[in-house]
Amino acid sequence: VPPVAWAILSEAYHLAFWLFFLAGFSDGVDGFLARQFSWQSRLGATLDPLADKLLMIVSFYCLFWQSIIPLGLFAVIAIRDLIILGGALAYHFITRALQMQPIILGKINTALQILLVMAILVHYSYGVISANLINLLIISLLVSTIVSGVAYVLIWYRKTRVFRDVTK
Repeated sequence: VPPVAWAILSEAYHLAFWLFFLAGFSDGVDGFLARQFSWQSRLGATLDPLADKLLMIVSFYCLFWQSIIPLGLFAVIAIRDLIILGGALAYHFITRALQMQPIILGKINTALQILLVMAILVHYSYGVISANLINLLIISLLVSTIVSGVAYVLIWYRKTRVFRDVTK
């Protein structure tokens, strides 16, 4: 995460692109190996998505700091992630059990986040992606972030109600 942040803040977008790509590729290989050889653990299942989120939120913060993405987009992404984390922690403290389970809307949101960061870095490195496509990705990501955030809130709320009903 620090090398990606440094590269973006230094306007070394070409380097940032390759570092971001390498981080994503290595994360994919790690996930594949964990599933293929049953090298999964509860700690890994919790830390891996947190590390992924850290890379994304730091990348978006740096892009905001460089005035490449608007404050509103960064704020919505950060608030959504804080609400999801807060909901997960609250659920854990109430139930003493937490199993991270991504939903399809969350996976779509993550894919759009990755696509947007990659598109921006390619645009600033190579100039082959248009500003119109980046704007379309920004709007799509904004909508996806709000929709998936609401979905996660509803899921944590329902899970908590079910737990409380069962423990009465």
